[in-house]
Amino acid sequence: MASDIDFVNYVIEQIKNAGTITYKKMFGEYLIYSNGKPVIFVCDNTAFVKILDCVKPYMPNAQKGLPYKWAKEHYIVDIDDSERLSQMVREIEKVTPLPKKKTNK
Repeated sequence: MASDIDFVNYVIEQIKNAGTITYKKMFGEYLIYSNGKPVIFVCDNTAFVKILDCVKPYMPNAQKGLPYKWAKEHYIVDIDDSERLSQMVREIEKVTPLPKKKTNK
């Protein structure tokens, strides 16, 4: 089931203070970026973040799940706590490298 753009826009609104926020649609699902770095997967109208050491303090009792088939387990994010979510996105952005540019051969 593909994610709804209204849900994606709500997630983006919740983290609007966490940097320059953009998104990209991929295979009916979405990847949300902060300052050009991937920070949140949106799959089946559920927000997921990677399980990183910098995220663990924000997610002590969080559920985990798979955003898509063959993915590693991720945290399922409570998107209604804007302040906590924004801080978590800032922490993820600090430790996430920019995606590598693809070169044409």
